[in-house]
Amino acid sequence: MTKTSHKIKGMIPNFITCLNLLCGCIGSVFAFNGELTIAFWMVIIAAVFDFFDGFVARLLKAYSPMGKELDSLADLISFGMVPAAVFFALGLGYPAFLIVIFSALRLAKFNIDTRQTSEFIGLATPANALFFTSLGYIYAAYDEGTFLSSYLENRWILLGLVVLFSLLMTSEIRMFSLKMKDYQINKNKIRYGFLICSLISLVLFKIIAVPFIILTYIIINIINHLCTSRQTD
Repeated sequence: MTKTSHKIKGMIPNFITCLNLLCGCIGSVFAFNGELTIAFWMVIIAAVFDFFDGFVARLLKAYSPMGKELDSLADLISFGMVPAAVFFALGLGYPAFLIVIFSALRLAKFNIDTRQTSEFIGLATPANALFFTSLGYIYAAYDEGTFLSSYLENRWILLGLVVLFSLLMTSEIRMFSLKMKDYQINKNKIRYGFLICSLISLVLFKIIAVPFIILTYIIINIINHLCTSRQTD
């Protein structure tokens, strides 16, 4: 392989990461303008690009320190700024930017933490972003017609969610990743069970299911973390 072709191959994952970043920029603009449904879909698309940049990097063996840093910078915008802009638009105001700050802390921690190769320690920023932006989507798309609407108009509830999830992102709670090294059922029972239940929930309840899926994911991991901690004590 020539030096030029190797360089081009190495640029492909970074290009996909830049598409993730672009989605985050566009999503932030729409969120600040109150277009919360579009902001949600931009986070979804960003998450797809975030998955594929790593997948392509592994496939092409095109790892680079620059790619790792670029990925974190893109994630900060797509999964930090967009959810903050959504909650800013919902009426929380400047405290919403705690999401950006703690997302930055979470990503910085991830980059230097060698323990997070097959699992996460703390809530991952994409899951955090999906929770907040799905709430914005539900509030906007269902014309305030769900039981969640009245809660999303309460600034104290919004602030409580921001503080809680910010702490979860920087916690020491081990959380399983959906990126599997192998696909054996015996080794991935929790993952497969979670995925199947999530898909059924999405089919039945559509976007309304998303925040509850994220909450279920968090609860499962907290219970597992507590059980594991007791076993080691």
